[in-house]
Amino acid sequence: MSIVKLPTQFAPAERAPSERIEEQSRHFVNEPLMQQMVNAIPEIVLVLNKDRQVIFANNRLLELLGVDDASSIYGSRPGEILDCIHATEALDGCGTTEFCSTCGAVNAILTSQKGIKNVRECRIIQKVSGNALDLRVTAAPVTIGDELFTVFSVVDVADEKRRHALERIFFHDILNTAGSLRGFAEIMTDADEDELDELGETVYRISEKLIQEIVAQRQLISAENSELKAKPVELQSLEVLKAVDEIYQAHNVSSRRILEIAGDAESVAFTSDETIVLRVIGNMVKNALEAARDGDTVTSGCSSDGKVVEFWVTNPTFMPREVQLQVFQHSFSTKGEGRGLGTYSMKLLSERYLKDKVSFTTSESAGTTFRQYTR
Repeated sequence: MSIVKLPTQFAPAERAPSERIEEQSRHFVNEPLMQQMVNAIPEIVLVLNKDRQVIFANNRLLELLGVDDASSIYGSRPGEILDCIHATEALDGCGTTEFCSTCGAVNAILTSQKGIKNVRECRIIQKVSGNALDLRVTAAPVTIGDELFTVFSVVDVADEKRRHALERIFFHDILNTAGSLRGFAEIMTDADEDELDELGETVYRISEKLIQEIVAQRQLISAENSELKAKPVELQSLEVLKAVDEIYQAHNVSSRRILEIAGDAESVAFTSDETIVLRVIGNMVKNALEAARDGDTVTSGCSSDGKVVEFWVTNPTFMPREVQLQVFQHSFSTKGEGRGLGTYSMKLLSERYLKDKVSFTTSESAGTTFRQYTR
């Protein structure tokens, strides 16, 4: 009789029956010394079977879940227990969706099942609360009898990652602005005398932006201490686009590329924090320019339906699916260590501090467009 494999887009979907789960859990539940050792660990610790199902959990997890009876979570998978938004997208649960192929937790577990200890980072968006969990997971193989299990531990590194990310975003954006400043300074060395006044004004404005970036970093540090308060001012959407366009026209990232504002871009009044809005739209433009090929045109625009102001930036390149799945994660970059922070900072700054919304669309025919929606 042949065994029918359940459909999955990544990890195997099959699960052990409840009787088997109960049998496996006895290896740990009936060992008081092992329970004492695991419960002494301050982090979440799970033991998983070959089907990635929980057969044992320490008290730390039970306390976080508000669960008295550990057996109530036995048979579940980690993403289901942690309320991962993707865990219920497929009929067969955690590990079986397309998104799971980029999940640090699933990949660490699969590696441990090959007999190799693995440490990875994992970012989970919770379905009910919408909270984002930044986790460091460790999956280590352990053999009991002739059966292989995975000891899976979870550490919350949200504060550590957030501080580190904000520092990297700061230097990322400071270098953007400083690059523009240097570009205009180089232009001034070859400029005619009648052009110097205009160029001098531009250099002054970019220098002011550099100061704003430093002030913004001080604000973000305050945010980490729950002390940041947005400073909303009246803005004009077209003026925001012009300010960003001016900065990046002279930036080396726009070399051999065309940067323009759409002819139908609307001038709409709205209220927001000027420094953060400029940073978000600036990162949209810079990332579009970096993604564009020589000779490509990057276009920015803005419009309003009377309630929401929409900023958008388009480049003609298509974003591969594996990039789409990870584009807003701070741990992901297509550009190497310390790079690729623009998309993450868009999400972080716009949604956390402005309470706005950032999204993107991409296709081979229309290219890639990032959008920010502000009320």
